[in-house]
Amino acid sequence: MARTPFLLDPLRGLHQARTLADLGRALDTRLAPLGEELPGQALLAIDEGGRVFSLDHTGEWFLGNDLDQAVSTLVLGTAPQRLRSITDLV
Repeated sequence: MARTPFLLDPLRGLHQARTLADLGRALDTRLAPLGEELPGQALLAIDEGGRVFSLDHTGEWFLGNDLDQAVSTLVLGTAPQRLRSITDLV
């Protein structure tokens, strides 16, 4: 992986309400937009527990259990965990 430029701006994901709701239902939580990986590559979202996810055209990715961990993943270029099933997070 490589470092990923990102922007923390919840307004960038307001048009993705249905996408966030669908993933939230699958994870049994509510998701809110957090920002995006630039330039518009992926939507960043945060759930009620503080877990951070990235959603792009290839799937959903788990970036970390909290914002600090997610930012570290993006800044350091650590490979995120791909969500293949809900059990990936258990």
